[in-house]
Amino acid sequence: MSFSETDLIEKQLGSTRLFEGKIINLRRDEVLLPNGKTATREVVEHPGAVAVIPRTKEGNVILVRQFRHPIGKIILEVPAGKLDPDEKPEACALRELAEETGFFANRLRKLTSMYTTPGFTNEVIHVYLAEDLEESDKQPDEDEFITSEVYSPEQIRQMIASGEICDAKSLVALCLAGI
Repeated sequence: MSFSETDLIEKQLGSTRLFEGKIINLRRDEVLLPNGKTATREVVEHPGAVAVIPRTKEGNVILVRQFRHPIGKIILEVPAGKLDPDEKPEACALRELAEETGFFANRLRKLTSMYTTPGFTNEVIHVYLAEDLEESDKQPDEDEFITSEVYSPEQIRQMIASGEICDAKSLVALCLAGI
C-alpha cells in the first residue's frame, strides 16, 4: 500500500503554551490525523543553532571540551551554539567560533542544515566548515567553561570509534567535513 504525501499530513487544531524559558519553549498541540482521529503532540520550540568544524591549515580540527549538565558528563564536541534573535546562521557560526576557540575564519562554508530530533523539537542546526583561521579573542559566555583542543583527523576517527566523541551534531559535522 502506498500513500501520497497528503495522506501523511497532520492538521493542527489547537495549541497550548506550557513553558517559556531562556533557551526553549514547550507547547502541547492537538492534531487531526490523516485517519480522522485526534492526537496530542508535545513540541519543544528552539531558536536554532550552529555547529562549526574549525580546520587548521595543517588539516587538524579544533574541538571543545565542556560539561553538559543534562547528561552529567564532560564531552568533546565541535564548537556550537544557539542563534540569538534575528541572528543569521553565518554570523552565529563566526561568533561561536571566536567565543569557544579564540579563532576567526576567513573562509566559512555551509555544509548542511539538519533537524536534530524532529519527533519532538523544531531545532535546526546549521553546520559550517571554518578554514583559513586567524587567532582572535577567546571570550566564552560567562556561564560557559570550555577548553579548546586540537586533534588530527586520525585521532578524531579513533575517538569516534571508541565512543569518546558521542555527540550527534559533532559526529554528523565531522563526517560531512570528511574527517
